[in-house]
This record gives sequence, C-alpha cells and structure tokens, in this order.
Amino acid sequence: MKLIDSMFQRAAPWAAAAVGVAAMATLQPAAAYTWGNVAMGGGGFVSAIIPSKTEAGVVYARTDVGGAYRWDNANGRWVPLLDWVAEDQVGYLGVESLAVDPKNAANVYMYVGISYFNGGKSAILRSSDYGRTFATTDVSSQFKANGNGMGRQNGERLVVDPGSSNVLYVGTRANGLFKSTNYGASWAKMTALNVTTTANSNGISLVLADPSSVSGGVAQRLFVGVSRYGWAGANFYRSDNAGASFTAVSGSPSGLMPQRAAFDGAGNVYITYANGAGPHPDSSGSEPMNNGQIWKYTISNGAWTNVTPSGITASFSGISVDPANPQRLVASTINQYMAQGNGWGDHVFISTNGGASWTDIMNRGFAKDNGGITWGSTATIHWAGTAVFDPFNNKAVWLTSGNGVFRTTNIDAVPTTWTFTTKGLEETVPLNVYSIPGGPLLSVIGDYDGFQHYNIDTYTNPLYSPAMGGTTTGLTVADSNTSQVVRVGSKMYTSPNGGVNWNQVGMNGSFGQVALSTSATALLHAPANSTTMYRSTNMGGSWSAVGGISVNNARPIADPVNANKFYVYDPSTGSFMISTDAGASFWKFNTIAAWGSDGIRAAPGREGDIWVPLYGGGLTRTTSSGWQFSNLPNITYCGAVGFGKAAAGASYPTVFIWGTIGGVTGLYRSTDTGQTWTRINDNAHQYGGPGNGRFVVGDMNTFGVVYMSTAGRGIVVGKP
Repeated sequence: MKLIDSMFQRAAPWAAAAVGVAAMATLQPAAAYTWGNVAMGGGGFVSAIIPSKTEAGVVYARTDVGGAYRWDNANGRWVPLLDWVAEDQVGYLGVESLAVDPKNAANVYMYVGISYFNGGKSAILRSSDYGRTFATTDVSSQFKANGNGMGRQNGERLVVDPGSSNVLYVGTRANGLFKSTNYGASWAKMTALNVTTTANSNGISLVLADPSSVSGGVAQRLFVGVSRYGWAGANFYRSDNAGASFTAVSGSPSGLMPQRAAFDGAGNVYITYANGAGPHPDSSGSEPMNNGQIWKYTISNGAWTNVTPSGITASFSGISVDPANPQRLVASTINQYMAQGNGWGDHVFISTNGGASWTDIMNRGFAKDNGGITWGSTATIHWAGTAVFDPFNNKAVWLTSGNGVFRTTNIDAVPTTWTFTTKGLEETVPLNVYSIPGGPLLSVIGDYDGFQHYNIDTYTNPLYSPAMGGTTTGLTVADSNTSQVVRVGSKMYTSPNGGVNWNQVGMNGSFGQVALSTSATALLHAPANSTTMYRSTNMGGSWSAVGGISVNNARPIADPVNANKFYVYDPSTGSFMISTDAGASFWKFNTIAAWGSDGIRAAPGREGDIWVPLYGGGLTRTTSSGWQFSNLPNITYCGAVGFGKAAAGASYPTVFIWGTIGGVTGLYRSTDTGQTWTRINDNAHQYGGPGNGRFVVGDMNTFGVVYMSTAGRGIVVGKP
C-alpha cells in the first residue's frame, strides 16, 4: 500500500477549514488493558504440530497466517506466541517452519515471513523460554519465507542438530540450504547442495538430521527433500559428512514430490509423497494433489520399499513413528474427500508392522467431539498436513487440518474419537464486526461465515445459519433499526431479527461490501472487483445500478441519522463521494488525500460526522458530510478508526484508532473527540496491526472495550 505524506495538500480550496477539533492533540499515559481474542475456536489452516521429544506436554503448533502457539496442557488450550509482532512485521504471522531443540524443549525456533507482506521480509525467531520471548534475525537479504505459500504444510524445513544445540539447518524456497552454528543468529549457505529453487517455487520441502549418526558433536547424516517431481530432477538428497557433500538418492517415485518424513530409530526413513506441493491443487493444474504414496528408505543399503496402504490412491502428508515401537506408524492423506462420519475429508492410517499393512482409522470407526466449541461439530478433518504421535503417550495422536487441530487420546479405540482441540487458537481473518447496542457482537470472517457473539469469552456462540460455506466479506446493520442485518459473500442473506434468522436474496456479482440506510429502506451492494454499485429498496428483492459512481471495490457507508445519505471514499483518487437520494446516485463532493484506507467510519448518532484514516496522511474528519475536512493534529499515521460507547459524563462516542502518535504506533483511545489520546495496547500486544479487515471497533454496550481485525490472529479484544 502506498503511503501518502502527511503534508499532502488537498485539491479542494475549502478542505483545510476548521471543524472544531483542537489545535493540538495531547498524548496521555497508557491505560491498563487486558488483551485476548473474541472466543471462536477459530481453527483455520494449522500447518504443523511439533511436539517436544524430551519434555512431556510441550507441544507447538504453527499456522499459515495466524502465528504460532504452545499447548497449555493444564488448561486445555493454546497459548499464542507471536502477539508482539508489529505492523511492519505482520508477515511473521506466517510460520514456514518450526524447530524444537532435541535436547531442550524451551529452545524453539521459527522461520517466518509471507511473500506479500512487508516486501517479503523474513526472519528466524529464536527463543530459549518456550516462546515467551524471542530474539530476531532478519534473513531477508539471504533467503525468504512464504508461510502462506503452496507447500506450507511440508517439512520441517528448519531443524536443530541432535548433536549440538547451536547448529541449525534451514531449507529455503528459492536459495537452497543454509546452516547456522550460533543458535540461528547468523546463517551461511551450504554450497555442497546444488539446489536453489524449483518450478513450483516451493524449493526445499524438508530437512532431516539423523540422531543415530552423531559424531564429533554433530549429525553426520542429513537428508533433504525437494519439491519437484522425480522426473524433473532429483528430489531426495543425502549427506554422510555433515553437509560437506551431498548425493542425489535414486529410487524415489518419479511422478511424486516428498511431503514429510520421519526416522523410525531402527535404520529407516519413512517418507510421504503426493503429486504436488499441496495442500490443495495448484492454479495451473499441473499439481492436482490427488495421488501419492508412502515409502520406506533403508539407510544402510539405500533400499526403497513401497509401503502405501493397499488399494489407496491418495496424496499423503502426515507421517510419524511411535518412539516406543519402530514398527508402529501413523499416516494421513491430504486433500482427499472420503467419507468421514457425516462429512467428508482425509483419512488416517495406522500400521503395527512397519507399513506392511495398514488399518484405516476412519473406516474402522469414527467419532468426533467438538471440544466445547459449538461450531466444531460441523468441522471436518481436511488438508491433514501432519499426524503425530505424542512422544510420551503412544495412544495419543495429534492431527492438523484446514479447520484447526484434532486430537485423539486413544487411536486404538474403536471408534476412535477425534476431539476438536482449538481453544485459544484463533487462526482466522476477520473482515468486519458490528456491536449492536443492547445486542450481540456480529462478525464476518474469511473462510467461514461469521458468528453472533452473545458472550465474547465463551465458545458457544453460533455460526450463522444457513452458512455460505466460505468467506463472508460484507456486513451491515441499519443504525436506527438494528434488527435489520445483511451479510454477503458468495451469497447474500438478510435478517429481520438481528442475525437470528436469515433469508437468501438475489444479487448482481458477489462478495464485496454492503451498506444499509439507517432506516433499512435502502441497501447498497458493491460487488468485489466491480466498478458498478447496486441498490435495492426491498431488502434484495430487486436491484438497480447506482448512478454517478465508478469506484472499483467501493466500500459504502450509511449516515447513521439521515436515511438519504451514503458516503464512499476512493483511495485511488482521494475523491469523497456522497449520495443524498438514498443511494440512487452519487456525486463527488470533495477531494482529500489519496491512498488512505477505504474503511471510513460514521460517528454513531451524528449526521455527517465522518472520520477517514489516511495511513501516512494521518486522520481527517468532516462534520459537514464532506463539505469541509480537517486533519487531527499529531497523528502521523492512521490505519483504522472506529467508535464505541461514550465514557461516563462524555457526550461523544469513544474514538479508537490504530495509528502513530509521537512516533509510537499502536491502539489509541480518545474520550474527548480526539483532543487527547491514550495508548491502550503495549508492545507485547500488537498482533501485526489491523490487517485485511482494517477495523478497530469499540463495543457499544461496555465502555472502553475495543475489537481489532488482524491478518490472521482472529478478532482481538481489549478490555480496560
């Protein structure tokens, strides 16, 4: 996003006229807040589970856009580890790989970054206290991660040498294999491996260091998997001299790519294969992810044995060996839609004879426990990237999926019960929320529809029904008739009773944003990737094109008092547009700074009082429906603005922003219309900023409570 200089001069000659804000805004000391998440049990794509093999109960999880977590066994929930990530580090929420020191479970390392955030900035994060604090090594100049890229469930790419805790290896997507000898503080390329990138940009998919080969303080035997078909080039390499040289290993299946691998401790490596990087088919169709195998590689003689479950032609990913029994294996398919109770998804297989034969756990008997999370009863196990034995309880198995984490405490039981284990793990992308005065908090989120949150601290809030079965992008509530609600994604639904019951209506285009006039007499829909906006005066019964506006991906808002007024800000031109005929047509009313956020907000209960966050242009406000604007002083950056219940004795709603004041970026609160600001978060609770949803919204029922969107860490909530 292009940031605009705070001194940008607006084109309209009246734009600098005062609207009554203070000439100088002062900053107050930080307020005491507690931080957490609106409880959803968000699920989302958990890329891998990595348990410690040396300390019972220490289990880590990594996600593609929601950071990393540590399991709190005593409280049965996940503890987030990367909430300190700043806005200019938001890509760190994409965890490409995670490694636990085989000698000390407190030492945990992460390889982080997402290609489309912060210019692809990537880092190795290093902790010696179970992830409570981290040191950071920026590795962007040497190699980059893409924690949300294809093949994100492969691995692990990052490993700690079993012989020396200071030695680490990392396989990269585009730059080959690297080694650190100082606990990940610095890295050097291992030039002996002649692999850089691959055609699918997934590069090195896994790295293994053999504990049985430790000599001279380090593992002498290394294995490296490469994300390419065998016919396109070697995809499995071996070193027997700690990486001084590598040899391409022949004999692996030519039409498949390695996914994950595990030592059995008895001289073998088990490797899962699929016809693609996964977790789903690629956009070109060249990697369909519908076929695969499991192979055993015998280290001593280089022999390969196909141990794929008989009769199963599916892509495989998860693989684990029982630490107490090298003959006992667990494996999972990935991207398969086979019968799974009342749903469809991946299957899990177990072998007690080294892969000579397998039992399909789902076919033998499948049961599911929602784990106290209401919507978990409908969550299927799909994109099962990892299946891992608990190293200290060989009946317990962890399983990751596109819906979160599942766990069984007894894989030998018939039926086997899989418990949805995602409390505290909020790996979702929130796109909008609305706090109804005297009612619930409503949300819409990526990949799922959204919730009615009657209690933001419990997991019993219902998903919308009927569900769209995917991302919901738009949500609107009529300000003076809050029983009227509309949500939009691939379908559009209207509710006459605050989101309890829903009716599907027709629409032109899909996704995008919606706005209801304050009286619910006019509904606007701006579909995704369209410059045409549509209007309905019968709650979606019929539609007509809106005149006078041609803004791609417009985000209209309604005036909270005047049913005839709607507003749109066009970031690409700085045009501030108004409708005074209940959305039938718009006209350009003013020009303010371009390249701000389209997440403009209307102050509740006030006509024409609109606040516009302008990113590097600060925060500007009009109290005249756009006729005059004035920038609020001392705010040098503003990414989002919103309103909440007024403070006791205050006549104006509480204002919240994500912005920069006095050189410090964070969440701020004002109870006096922006004359003074108090920072309410701290450096340990930054969450990467407001991310895709671009919102900070105050609660309309409890003073001081604020909700913030994230790029993948769910809906953040702060409470005074």
